[in-house]
Amino acid sequence: MSRLIVVSNRVPVPDKRGTAPAGGLAVALQSALAARGGLWLGWSGKSCGEEDVGPLRSVKDGNIEYALTDLTDLDVEEYYHGFANRVLWPICHYRLDLAEYGRREMAGYFRVNRFFASRLLPMLQEDDLIWIHDYHLIPLADELRRQGVKNRIGFFLHIPWPAPDVFLAMPVHEELLKTLAAYDVIGFQTVHDRENFADCLARQGLGKRLGESKFMVGDHTFTARPYPIGIETEEFASLAKRAAETTLHRRMLQSLDGKSLIIGVDRLDYSKGITQRIDAFETFLNRHPESQRNVTLLQITPKSRSEVPEYEAMQRTVAEQAGRVNGALGTVDWVPIRYVNRSLRRPALAGLYRMAKLALVTPLRDGMNLVAKEYVAAQCEEDPGVLLLSRFAGAAQELKEAVLVNPYDVEGTAEAMARSLAMPVEERRERWKSMMTSLEKNDVFAWCDTFLGDLSGNTARSAYRTSLPQGGVLRSKAV
Repeated sequence: MSRLIVVSNRVPVPDKRGTAPAGGLAVALQSALAARGGLWLGWSGKSCGEEDVGPLRSVKDGNIEYALTDLTDLDVEEYYHGFANRVLWPICHYRLDLAEYGRREMAGYFRVNRFFASRLLPMLQEDDLIWIHDYHLIPLADELRRQGVKNRIGFFLHIPWPAPDVFLAMPVHEELLKTLAAYDVIGFQTVHDRENFADCLARQGLGKRLGESKFMVGDHTFTARPYPIGIETEEFASLAKRAAETTLHRRMLQSLDGKSLIIGVDRLDYSKGITQRIDAFETFLNRHPESQRNVTLLQITPKSRSEVPEYEAMQRTVAEQAGRVNGALGTVDWVPIRYVNRSLRRPALAGLYRMAKLALVTPLRDGMNLVAKEYVAAQCEEDPGVLLLSRFAGAAQELKEAVLVNPYDVEGTAEAMARSLAMPVEERRERWKSMMTSLEKNDVFAWCDTFLGDLSGNTARSAYRTSLPQGGVLRSKAV
């Protein structure tokens, strides 16, 4: 079995207690790395100012090596804050109005990808499989090829790929399309994303399509197909059951005092549709006054990229909007919206999901959205809650039994909230069972298996799951 090399912008390094940051993606990739032996390389999250970045910092955990590199202040500003998050992120989420393209930032983006290639090159072995993740590192395979790397290289895009009229508005679009042709396997979240990519190639006259998933650019043939990412379904469901017995769960139930809990969990980002959601919730309360004092919306929104001005402004906007609704509709003993501007640990979130009668997952655009899947996995089989899901989230392609809404339609979303809260238990069970079956079949381990099978040229499912202890969570030991 070939060694696996994972490259991502950030790396979930185990802490001193031997515990890696929680999350389905990290669990699956660490499992694959543990089975094959391998390396996970990325940015440390630290800046060295204007000085030389120095050597890689390495942490060994069994047969996994975590390699981290610092970046200079200029690198962080141009590569990360600049091109990645002020150009690629808004464009891939259909926000051309927020894209701030500059040649200096574009040059910095390619420079840092070239730097990552130079850091990885001395560590590569001849038969390593290389798996590169997300929009920060699109040109990395091309930089490696320029330095003579012949290994099989795969890429997975965690965010949407936009339609040609949006993507081709970016001045550097052709260069990025050409660099993607250096990969052997390109993974997208949905069929729509892959078709948008294929349309971009066709519009630019770059290569030709050989089949549903096969493309040729120049003399290089590669695979591009959807690999919808999942969660560690079984483990998350168990986590939610255990959380129902905790002190936090009992305190939350007591504070609700019989009111139905509606939950929203989103990173603070303009793509998540948070302001439209609060507008829809306010509309729901005004149109259905009998629901006032009987429901509470818990909106959990951790801060995100506060160095970017758009995010700082959005933080103020959302807080002011929640305050306005609470001031207009709240009473002495009832607060319509509980707004929490920090992250919660996964066990706490799992318990809150299980408690909630309704989850509002209404992004304006999302590659997948794993909150939707976590909510479904956390539900009680006998009395499940309802998932209200944006049609523009990748998860809507799989979770068709959710109540699907257009988040731009505030009034329609408000009425969907009313229907969801009044839904009979038999219908809720039927919808939940169908979605849960999908989650169990297409969990994060199946996603990892399928991609690595295609990348290695072996369509048989790999056996790396056998390296996991009971419960499906990889426990790490820092060395």
